[in-house]
Amino acid sequence: MLLVYTHKITPRLNYIFKQVCTRILHIPVSFTTQVEEFIAHDSLKMSYSAQQLGNEFHIKSHSILFEQGLANNDIHVQNWEETKCFFYNGEKSSIPFDVFAASFYLLSRYEEYMPHVKDNYGRFTAKDSLAFKHGFLEQPVVDIWAYKFRKALQIKFPDFQFEERVYRVKPVIDVPMAYYFRQKGLMRTIGGTMNDVFRLKLKQLYQRYLVLLRFKRDPYDTYKWIINMQKHSNSKFLICFLIGDYTTYDKNISINKKEFVSLIKSVADYCNVGLKASFFALADFNILKSEKLNMETTINTSLVASRNSFSKLNLPHLYRNLIDLEIKEDYTMGYISHIGFRAGTCTPFLFYDLDYEIQTPLLVNTFHLMDYALLRHASLLDKKQTLEKIILQIKKVNGTFTPVFHNYSFSDDPRWFGFKELFTFALNSEHEN
Repeated sequence: MLLVYTHKITPRLNYIFKQVCTRILHIPVSFTTQVEEFIAHDSLKMSYSAQQLGNEFHIKSHSILFEQGLANNDIHVQNWEETKCFFYNGEKSSIPFDVFAASFYLLSRYEEYMPHVKDNYGRFTAKDSLAFKHGFLEQPVVDIWAYKFRKALQIKFPDFQFEERVYRVKPVIDVPMAYYFRQKGLMRTIGGTMNDVFRLKLKQLYQRYLVLLRFKRDPYDTYKWIINMQKHSNSKFLICFLIGDYTTYDKNISINKKEFVSLIKSVADYCNVGLKASFFALADFNILKSEKLNMETTINTSLVASRNSFSKLNLPHLYRNLIDLEIKEDYTMGYISHIGFRAGTCTPFLFYDLDYEIQTPLLVNTFHLMDYALLRHASLLDKKQTLEKIILQIKKVNGTFTPVFHNYSFSDDPRWFGFKELFTFALNSEHEN
């Protein structure tokens, strides 16, 4: 056990030390404000305060973990060997940066509470993030800093045996539209037919009726392939279905259709099923509650996980709604168009509510790559190299890789050529050194 001496034990300090030490490094941690207890401890120990007590392992503390509310912190990002960090604490500290304060800043999403310009969907953009501006978005810096802290501890306590964690893959598959042609209802089918005719999309019109007459499989019906991949994988897939009402933003088929219910049930026999919350559910608690209950009725069990439509995340309100509805895990934290680590980590973490200054029970699983972000690369080789690069970063710290694909990513549409191979490559990375 690691004993931490500090002048004041705060919720922020307790939260971030448990995340870095226990969740990432697998080191149990406890705290004391008593010098006598600290001196008597005969195993791992460190002081975290403004002043060092003697010659113990010491990290000079930044004030952020002892504050409440928000403040305009001066962030000066500096190089630190192969990575970058901030909250420099001088040469008298055992490591040159307060990695706990810096980790808290990133994991709490402190910067997303500060004034910023949102995009057209009301989202915080990658380009506004500290990580993007200073070139460390594609590194899981919180985990890298944790391993640097562990290395320094190992030098001070050479006899202590640290437990190693294992690299994992946790795939997410979004289903915003279960079928492209089927189950759309008479009016939507007529509208689609007329659109094909007026726009001279004769090939699509031909394909539409081959599917409707059951001569051909719907292009978005890739579930047999997904289930087959699940059967041969140790990684449990999370399939998030959109079941909200038809709107300008969400255009899936109705959850009242028996074939859609049957599809969700059949997928749930093999994979974990989550909710893809509709766009309007993100701002309306009652809509979100209704969608949750509909999904639980469909899968006959409690809903554990959700993801937001358009990956929109309005902190802290949406997370509070998930907590109130007893949804335990969220998979929205990430960027659609940029590959990398929105919260600076590849380790799931509990959401910390900065307004209430409490650690909540909601487990945030950040995603690190969405299939859309790979479309900017023309060749399959470039896509694969980009995927391999992010996997390598996560493997260095034995973290958890969470990619997001879509059911239509595995279709025969030329736009998604090679994405079955990329998904398979991501899964197989768990078994390769």
